[in-house]
Amino acid sequence: MNINIMDLFSGIGKTAKDIREAVTGDISADKKAELLLKGQELENKILEAQAEINKIEAANNNIFISGWRPAFGWIGVIAFGFYFVIFPFAEWVCGIKGIKINMPSIDIESLSYLVFGMLGLTVSRTAEKIKGVQGKH
Repeated sequence: MNINIMDLFSGIGKTAKDIREAVTGDISADKKAELLLKGQELENKILEAQAEINKIEAANNNIFISGWRPAFGWIGVIAFGFYFVIFPFAEWVCGIKGIKINMPSIDIESLSYLVFGMLGLTVSRTAEKIKGVQGKH
């Protein structure tokens, strides 16, 4: 799939102009529907371009290019492990012995947002493995 970046930016500029006109003036229902459709098409092109970049990164043998997603994933797994397994277990053991401890806090809401967002990317990675496109990483 070839996506021309200049066409993408041109489309963004035209859509932004149309939206500005819609905000500042009266717009017919047909024009509004057309703008919504253009916006959806533009968003789809951006997602396709990002997917293409993801494929190129995943196929690269350089660990600093293809390895950041797995590294980020392991960091997320370790953080979730501490939050849901290690910390509660440590508090339980210390509680039995009558010791009060203060565990470090983790912003689990932000962490969840990041990890679950990344899990959406893992579908692409699984598809790569099934198709045999995976690199040595």
